[in-house]
Amino acid sequence: MIQVKVIDCEHEKDLEEEVNKFLKTLDDNRFVDIKFNVAAIPEEVDAQIYCFSAMILYKKAAKTS
Repeated sequence: MIQVKVIDCEHEKDLEEEVNKFLKTLDDNRFVDIKFNVAAIPEEVDAQIYCFSAMILYKKAAKTS
């Protein structure tokens, strides 16, 4: 079964750290793919809010008896 983990941060370096932290919890054979997105939202005069997000696709761990 494929599952997803969505991570959303205001700064790209924060996203990088969070994604790397999550990937360390996965065995290599469980990783499937990463989808990345950036959104810029205008706010007031001369300001923007950025949203950096990643969706990590991975295989569910096998149950151990």
